[in-house]
Amino acid sequence: MIFDAFNGKTVLVTGHTGFKGSWLCLWLAQLGAEVHGFSLPPNTEPNHYTAAHISELLKSEQLGDIRDQSTLTKYIQSVQPDCIFHLAAQPLVRKSYANPVDTFDTNVMGSIYLMDAVRSLGKPCSVVMITSDKCYENVGKAEGYVETDPMGGHDPYSASKGCAELAVASYRRSFFPPADVAKHGVMIASVRAGNVVGGGDWAEDRIIPDAVRAVTTEKSLEIRSPNAVRPWQHVLEPLSGYMLLAAKMMETNAAVYADGWNFGPKENSPAVTVAEIIDSFYNVWRKGKAEYDTETKHLHEAAFLTLSSKKAESVLGWKQQWDVNETMKKTAEWYKNFYAGADARELSLADITAYMNHLEY
Repeated sequence: MIFDAFNGKTVLVTGHTGFKGSWLCLWLAQLGAEVHGFSLPPNTEPNHYTAAHISELLKSEQLGDIRDQSTLTKYIQSVQPDCIFHLAAQPLVRKSYANPVDTFDTNVMGSIYLMDAVRSLGKPCSVVMITSDKCYENVGKAEGYVETDPMGGHDPYSASKGCAELAVASYRRSFFPPADVAKHGVMIASVRAGNVVGGGDWAEDRIIPDAVRAVTTEKSLEIRSPNAVRPWQHVLEPLSGYMLLAAKMMETNAAVYADGWNFGPKENSPAVTVAEIIDSFYNVWRKGKAEYDTETKHLHEAAFLTLSSKKAESVLGWKQQWDVNETMKKTAEWYKNFYAGADARELSLADITAYMNHLEY
């Protein structure tokens, strides 16, 4: 399996205390990687990082702000990574309206500080910069956005991710040109995924964590945009794409991999609304109810957004493994079992094992 490429490798994950970062650390450790983390402390209680005892799996970790350039650079120099996954970010649309300066500072300058640290690392390194499907200028088209579509964004979060993509492209062209990888040794790619769900997410202002909080406190969930369509996928889907891409960069140094990539649902996947996702989630849990608020005027968020993953499918051989029904089943069962007393790490490892057993690449 291509993921064997991580066995014995030194891997740094920024944002390792977050939802996606903690799942990624768990998976990498299972694959035999020496995992290091740089992140702020978890900002929710409970959280997947703590519940799954991720710190026990790490070779080292540094709790710090990605905007602290000096500390970040020193830590990267001490780790000497073979591979970096950069997930540290301010990830919430509505929070970006309240704190736009912090959002741009974290998502743009944080990315630049990391790439500049890699520039002075002086050793071969494969870098995967995680941005967002919202980096694209959303013009409301029905077909999925492709990697050559313009960057943009209405809200500060989306715009910050578009800016981060431009910064990645600039650093790649200026300092890490793929054609000259034999000279500088650095492969840098950017990746964009859809709305990820899965066990262990308790972040503010996300639909599944909101649904979990409602059902566990016996309250009704208020949904502000029931008809919004998103590229829903289990957290393991994009993480598998990120790792597949990084493995190919480490194994081959082929210039084609140092580029931008989408990892979203299959092209023929049905459009699924927020309301349908919640109905599916609560049906599995056999508990919970929702109310739909279609009258209140809310901050702008795109109503329709899908990604095209044709490039990842044709070049990497990557594709979605679990459809939306299996995704919601796995997600609801994780939370239901967790609140019934099951161990978070064991629940997550069971999902990782099931996913890997289902892999077709």
